[in-house]
Amino acid sequence: MGRQIAADADLVIIAVPDGAIREVATSLPVGPWVAHLSGATTLDALDPHQKRFSVHPLQTLTTERGAEQLDGAWGAITAQTDDAMARARWLADQLGLRAFPLRDTDRPLYHAAAVIAGNFLVTLYRSAARLCEEVSAPPEALVPLMERTIENGFVLTGPIARGDWATVEAHLAALGEHAPDLVPLYRALADATTR
Repeated sequence: MGRQIAADADLVIIAVPDGAIREVATSLPVGPWVAHLSGATTLDALDPHQKRFSVHPLQTLTTERGAEQLDGAWGAITAQTDDAMARARWLADQLGLRAFPLRDTDRPLYHAAAVIAGNFLVTLYRSAARLCEEVSAPPEALVPLMERTIENGFVLTGPIARGDWATVEAHLAALGEHAPDLVPLYRALADATTR
């Protein structure tokens, strides 16, 4: 499981799935600093280590690309002492992250925000792409639309912004006929957008 740890290591970074952090932490000798890179996992997963902190790169990372994936990314740092916070800030700097402090108790809510912004964007694109394919429109035509929405600072446009409820109802009717499994998703997003 992972790399060998040098006997004189000053810092051990645990970069494993969340469910394995506690097991790896308990297998490590107490002494050096120990950190994990999870967004949702609290620091108690690093017990019995007292010299501990967390740095979470707020970025999507794939195995197909390299370190440039962190370019411009932010990073949540969590620590329980000033010394640990200084170490967390140092590691974030080494990774090129724009660090911000995050309370340990806020990690689950923070990570939910990350999942909504990152993972659900994939879900939204794939759902929209499926509808484009249904009408022989190129799904890749959606990408500039999504990019421009980000570039425009997430300013809301479209039928909900205009109060065009007839168009929203037409969307729901079309979805009901051609992709009924997407009706609950559309309704939930329309309700959230309306609020």
